[in-house]
Amino acid sequence: MKYISTRGQAPHLSFEEAMLTGLARDGGLYLPETIPTLDKADIAALEGATYEEAAFRIMWPFIGDAFTEDEFRGIIACAYSGFAHDARAPLKQLAPGHFLLELFHGPTLAFKDFAMQLIGQLFEFSLKRSGKRVCIVGATSGDTGSAAIEAFRGLEAVDVFILYPHGRVSEVQRRQMTTPSESNVHALAMTGHFDDCQARVKDMFNDFAFRDAVGLAGVNSINWARVLAQVVYYFTSAVSLGAPHRSVSFTVPTGNFGDIFAGLIAKRMGLPIDRLVVATNQNDILHRCLSTSEYKPDGVSPSISPSMDIQVSSNFERALYYAYDQDGAAVDQLMTELNAGGFSVSQGALQALRENFDSGRCSEDETRATIGRLNKSTGELLCPHGAVAVKVAEEQRTSGTPMITLATAHPAKFPAAVEEASGVHPPLPPHMADLYERSERVTRVENDLAALETLITERTGN
Repeated sequence: MKYISTRGQAPHLSFEEAMLTGLARDGGLYLPETIPTLDKADIAALEGATYEEAAFRIMWPFIGDAFTEDEFRGIIACAYSGFAHDARAPLKQLAPGHFLLELFHGPTLAFKDFAMQLIGQLFEFSLKRSGKRVCIVGATSGDTGSAAIEAFRGLEAVDVFILYPHGRVSEVQRRQMTTPSESNVHALAMTGHFDDCQARVKDMFNDFAFRDAVGLAGVNSINWARVLAQVVYYFTSAVSLGAPHRSVSFTVPTGNFGDIFAGLIAKRMGLPIDRLVVATNQNDILHRCLSTSEYKPDGVSPSISPSMDIQVSSNFERALYYAYDQDGAAVDQLMTELNAGGFSVSQGALQALRENFDSGRCSEDETRATIGRLNKSTGELLCPHGAVAVKVAEEQRTSGTPMITLATAHPAKFPAAVEEASGVHPPLPPHMADLYERSERVTRVENDLAALETLITERTGN
């Protein structure tokens, strides 16, 4: 199994090499050269399997010879041992034909734990075997950072630096990043918004001298292993509702496009997915693009669903790669145009995107109203991101096809917004009950590439 760049100019890598590399040296994102498929019998056989067993069967064809079967099973077992729910990703029914997939039972209460806990174990195993050391630099709109710090804290072969937009994440998200005391993890509060943080991370990867000097690695959703881990719960939830003998649809609250792109991979693997619905908040560039063909960032407006406050959705590049018939040169041209202000998707590529994706937008008022309404009608307390997705899913549902809406974060991560909308204060789970009492450790930084590279070089001793 070889991995290729969406821009077509980087060397082909193995799974392990692509995982440790993150961003390709031509600026593109790695994808498997071919997508393995599961037949109906394979998918049907997932019924009744543990989440860990399903994860092994779904991901194993992508791994190549990076690990033995026993090694990979052990890695998966360690990755999900700290989840608070035995089903790992349980389904709840909201209404006839409408189900909520709870993805917030991991250690940091967000869907990012499914990927980050796995990638932490993969990195640890691989680095111990090779004797190498890496420096992970990531950007976060809230949840990736806390999940990465939780997954890598205390590991000897890894330094972790997480950039988050100062003042633009919830207090719980911030404290999850700033309260770990291990010396190998560093929370950097950067002036600007998430797209600025993400841009500086990409700049570091494209500064090859710096990249090679510190052993740069990435765990943002640009990392293929992150996407692969998220494919699993599309299969487990769909099988619970009758796949492969019936089709299902999914609605996903979408910022950086990684989670819903995992759904496209599941579909290409053979899972009978009818529609993948992109749910956006007021920062609705993806909805605008799918509606009009125009992808033109116009500034980020802070919202009560901050993990979706994004205008440059990195993983959309992977979807464009398939929409443009795997033409790396075409994707490279689009990304050049994006750097100059935006691009227009060709009619053929737009049609290809629309064959897989629908989209919708949810305003701030609609988000609050959905939180309050669902709490009264079902007893389910949604975080603002889940509320965005539920509102859009209700508009997009069709009779006869079950809709699964992804609940990507625990409501306690956004207590002020949830309490304002519902009148209910969502408590933190017991293992985080003292979060507000823990001391914080954070470094304020400016949006300055040279200063960031100097700081990281000094702290890693390179």
